[in-house]
Amino acid sequence: MSTTLEKRPRTDAVSGPPAFTSRTGRFIDRAQSVGPLALRTSLAVVFVWFGGMKIAGYSPVGDLIEGAVPFIDGAWFIPALGAFEVILGLALLAGGHALVVLTTMAHLAGTFAVFVFTPEVAFQDANPLLLTMEGEFVVKNLVLIAAALTVIRVPGIVTRRPSSAR
Repeated sequence: MSTTLEKRPRTDAVSGPPAFTSRTGRFIDRAQSVGPLALRTSLAVVFVWFGGMKIAGYSPVGDLIEGAVPFIDGAWFIPALGAFEVILGLALLAGGHALVVLTTMAHLAGTFAVFVFTPEVAFQDANPLLLTMEGEFVVKNLVLIAAALTVIRVPGIVTRRPSSAR
């Protein structure tokens, strides 16, 4: 009698998992070489798009921003923030150097001010485990921060991809 477990490829503790097929290996190599550029480009698109909406006055998060920084006049701050985001997006598109990425990460971390200044907007019934739509909007920035860490480039330092099994 055959079971599903018996049909799985076996691994050897010394040699590791079974080797990928050449087609799978080529796909993985290609994905690893294209992935960082695709990630940096998608970050840039998000920043340019969201920033452009703020500049044009069509951003759905205008009230959220005004609540998060109540000590700054949103009439000028939101379009200025939008212009800053467009500049960051274009700088990411141009290369993702360390200063640009660190500035991007600081900007994204600033969105967590919502939890400090307007927790009633971010949490349902004051429960920090139950996010509102606005709270989810802010928490997703953890992914964008991780993406920024992934695409950081420092001039003069060559990064190497991990080598395959030796």
